[in-house]
Amino acid sequence: MAEKKHWPGGEHPHGDPAHRHENGHGPGAHVHSHTHTKAVLNRMARLIGHLQSIRRMVEEGRDCSDILIQISAVDAALKNVGKIILKDHMEHCIVEAVQEDDREALKRLNKAIDQFLH
Repeated sequence: MAEKKHWPGGEHPHGDPAHRHENGHGPGAHVHSHTHTKAVLNRMARLIGHLQSIRRMVEEGRDCSDILIQISAVDAALKNVGKIILKDHMEHCIVEAVQEDDREALKRLNKAIDQFLH
């Protein structure tokens, strides 16, 4: 079975922002809902707007210090989105994976956390 994406960004194939989906967390795939999808999508829209503003600042030759401050703000906001996604993943996917003794899901979580923290 192909691995399904658990990140609630982008358009979900079923078109429901608080989507439900099956995932490949082991032999008995389960269905669950992500509760923070709308918040993530709203934050991502703001981040995209902020990045476009930074791009304009660069195009206009604005002060490098001002640009770096704005980049730092985007970096912090993006990390906060990651925290929301991680929390959502743990509340739904991982809780269910533990209940089903799906050790592969826990390995994927550990790998994702390692990459997220770097």
